[in-house]
Amino acid sequence: METGNFIMTGLKRGNVRLIPHQREWEETARETISILKDLLGREAIDIQHVGSTAIREIKAKPIIDIVVGVHELEDILPYIEILEYHGFLFRGEVVQGQYLFIREAHDDIRTHHIHITVWASSAWNNYINFRDYLNFHPQKAKEYEKYKEELALSFPDDRKSYTSGKEEIIQRLLEEARIWRKQERQ
Repeated sequence: METGNFIMTGLKRGNVRLIPHQREWEETARETISILKDLLGREAIDIQHVGSTAIREIKAKPIIDIVVGVHELEDILPYIEILEYHGFLFRGEVVQGQYLFIREAHDDIRTHHIHITVWASSAWNNYINFRDYLNFHPQKAKEYEKYKEELALSFPDDRKSYTSGKEEIIQRLLEEARIWRKQERQ
């Protein structure tokens, strides 16, 4: 959907473009979470909006990331057909221990990445801790945004290089987030 100069949600596969945070992302995420809850029922222990579109005040690729926590990864397998029927295309185990579904608008425009992982696993906790840490520490969020902007300028048509370029800062921020979460719970 285009509004002015910005695409609210969606980006052509493989491209990298960051736009300012859009309030509509939160509503789109809530709607998607509701659909997923209806489709998955009790198999989904928890469903959360994660990724940069869930971090207030920073630019992001206009693709909504959702993480679905399940008891066992294989629990989702019987739901592949129903999810695909509702527009969530199964991409398999793209990252070890996680299944990926994508949603597209049209013409290869991706709007959603749905990550399925074991609830309370390190992958689940990384998604939640990263989002919460950056929302609680705006200066860290801005540092992450600046890093992403530089990579986006270097790799506007190469999402793989953009993503691998973020790995170092993500790992550092994840470690900070783990320490922060541990201190917060004490």
